[in-house]
Amino acid sequence: MFFGKKNHLIGLDIGSRAIKAGEVTETKKGLNLKKFGMIDIMPGAIVDGSIKDPESVADSIRQLFKAYNLKVHNVAISIGGYSVIVKKINVQTMEEEQLQESIQFEAEQYIPFAITDVNLDFQILGPNENNPNQMSVLLVAAKKEMVNDYVNLTQLAGLNPCIIDVDAFALQNIFKTAYDARGENVALIDIGAGKTSLNILKDNTSVFMRDVSLGCNQINQKIVSLLGCTLGEAEKIKYGEEKEAIAPEDLTEIISSVAADWCTEIRRALDFFYSTYPDDQIFVNCWRLKPRPKLK
Repeated sequence: MFFGKKNHLIGLDIGSRAIKAGEVTETKKGLNLKKFGMIDIMPGAIVDGSIKDPESVADSIRQLFKAYNLKVHNVAISIGGYSVIVKKINVQTMEEEQLQESIQFEAEQYIPFAITDVNLDFQILGPNENNPNQMSVLLVAAKKEMVNDYVNLTQLAGLNPCIIDVDAFALQNIFKTAYDARGENVALIDIGAGKTSLNILKDNTSVFMRDVSLGCNQINQKIVSLLGCTLGEAEKIKYGEEKEAIAPEDLTEIISSVAADWCTEIRRALDFFYSTYPDDQIFVNCWRLKPRPKLK
């Protein structure tokens, strides 16, 4: 498939601690990561997915695009957290056009927000295994306020948001592009600064998805509590840039206690899967980015 200027996009990952941008092109040999860059943002600029300082974040995005010479202004972004609900539901079998007309009524039973306050989307997964008169549907609801905030942020940075995805789905699409996991069960785990996304796939279809407010910021907060330093200083200590500021055994203890919290939540997700599919096994897939490169 040819990506021209009109439909060529930059993938923009707006996190609570860093912003990442990647440009992928398609060649005769397959997909090629042409450019990738990342930049830190000020602590507190984005908290639990809520944009507290749009001017500062937009300025960081502009710096990122300039530093890595990213010329394309059409971007794909994603959102997550408690303002996004993803749920697998069962409804009476019907045509997609009919479901489009009735999805708001169906969604009211499952969405904890007012229907008028959310953007809805869905995907028909297929017939319900337990009821031939029903079909399984993946329902997605995102609060309009959050969607509008991220659209306004990217526009403030001089960019054109063309796609708004869900964080867990974006990770799933990356995995499915890179690996053929048909017939396998895979747990995708994305541990970020402010939240962790869990997505369990069974034969390339998501069967469990959850965001939890646990991430690397927990380490920073424990360092701040112990030393009385700033969040910025805690970030440097965490990465070993100020080794004399904390005893190695204290830092190890902090990291171990936070990681234990992560493992508890991940274990709960895996237990849910095994309770539904007791005879199956899961392959856990983890990717790790190397320490942040400094902008040139």
